[in-house]
Amino acid sequence: MSFDLSVFSNKNIILAVTGGIAAYKSAILVRRLKDYGFNVRVVMTHGAQAFITPLTFQALSGNPVHTELLDPEAEAGMGHIELARWADLVLVAPASCDTIAKFAAGLADDLLSTLYLATKAPVWVAPAMNQQMWAAKPTQRNLNTLVEDGVHVIMPEAGSQACGDVGLGRMPEPEDLAEQVKNYFHQAQRAIAEKFGLLAGKRVVITAGPTREAIDPVRYISNHSTGKMGFAIAAACYSAGAKVTLLAGPVSLDTPNGVRRINVSSAIKMLDESMHQLEEGCDVFIATAAVADYRVAEVAEHKIKKAGDELNVSLVKNPDIVATIAQQSKRPFMVGFAAETRNVEEYAAGKLVAKKLDMIACNDVSRADIGFASDQNAMTVFFAEQYQMEKRDLEKASKQEIAQQLVEAIHDALHHEIEPV
Repeated sequence: MSFDLSVFSNKNIILAVTGGIAAYKSAILVRRLKDYGFNVRVVMTHGAQAFITPLTFQALSGNPVHTELLDPEAEAGMGHIELARWADLVLVAPASCDTIAKFAAGLADDLLSTLYLATKAPVWVAPAMNQQMWAAKPTQRNLNTLVEDGVHVIMPEAGSQACGDVGLGRMPEPEDLAEQVKNYFHQAQRAIAEKFGLLAGKRVVITAGPTREAIDPVRYISNHSTGKMGFAIAAACYSAGAKVTLLAGPVSLDTPNGVRRINVSSAIKMLDESMHQLEEGCDVFIATAAVADYRVAEVAEHKIKKAGDELNVSLVKNPDIVATIAQQSKRPFMVGFAAETRNVEEYAAGKLVAKKLDMIACNDVSRADIGFASDQNAMTVFFAEQYQMEKRDLEKASKQEIAQQLVEAIHDALHHEIEPV
C-alpha cells in the first residue's frame, strides 16, 4: 500500500497503554502509526509497565515515554498539561476496565486520567479485557457514559482470550487501529475542505525555497531558505480546495499531498516556469521563494582552480519574478513576501506599491525563533490601497497555522468589493 507520509507529518498522536496482555499489540501499533507519518508519544500506566517496558515504546516512537503525573523534567512539572496541548488525538489501546471506570467517574489520580480531563483533543478507547468483565453491567454503564461524553469507543473483537475464555474482549489488530486513525484524519481534512473551501475552483501557483546561481560546475550562490513556509502554504491552499502547482527550488522537503510539484534551480528557470504557468491559467500567484538577487555574469565551464588569495566574480542582476508576473496584461491576484532583517514593515509596504502587488506578507528573519530554519513564523500582512483593508498581524504560530491564516487573507481580499479608483 502506498500513501503520502507528509499528510500526517504535523499530526500528533498520544497512545496511552494500560494494563493488560494486549499491551504487546500496542508496540506494533506505534510502528504502524509511525509508518503513516504520525508523531507519536506514549503514556503508560503502572499496570501497563507490568506487561511491557517503557524502553520498548521509547525505541519505537523515538520519544521519551510518559509514566508519571508530576514530571520534574517537564516544564513547571506539569507534564499532563503539556501533553494535553500537544495532542491532536488521544488513543487508549488497550483500555482496561479500570481506566474506563476512572474516565467515566472523572477521577484524576494518575497521568492518564488527568490527561483525559485536561485535553481538548478527541479521545478514542479500544477496550481489551476478559469477556465477562466486558459484559458486566458496570462496565457497560461506564462505556455508555463515555459515549455520552463524546469519547469514541472502538468495539473489541471476539475470539480466544489469554485466560482461556472465548468471547468479546480482544483488542483489534494494530493494523486495523492504525488504519482507522489514518482514515479519521483523511475525513477530517476533507470535511475542512468542504466547509472552508475558501479557494475552491482557484488555480494557485506558488514559488518556494531558494534559487542556486552557478559559479562553475561545483559552486553556486544561494541563501538559507528551506522552503518550509511555501510548502505549508501549498498544503493549505490544496486543503482549501485549490488546484496547486508548486515551483520548488532545491530543498529537502516532501511534496504536500495533492500538490503538483515542479523542481527548478536558478532564478531564470523559475521565471520561465512561472511564465509558462501563467499561460496555462493562474488565479493566484504566491511568491514565497527567496530568489537570488544576482547571478554570475559568465558561468565557468570547468571548476575554477584555487589560485591566489582573491577571486573576482562579476555579477549581474536577476529578473524580479513577482514584479514581472504582476506587469502582465492578464495578471493573477499577486501575493509577495518580504523577508527582512530591519525596518520590516516599511520595506514591505514599499515593495507592495513598487511591484504592484495585491498583498504582501512580511517577517523579520533576523529573529532566531522564526528564522529560515524554524518551524514557526510570525507575519504582518498588507493589502494594496484599493482593497481598503486593514493590515493583519499574524502572531507567532506554526507555519501550518500561519499558512491557513494567509489563505483566509487571500480569500477575504479576493471577495472584497474594490472601490473604483
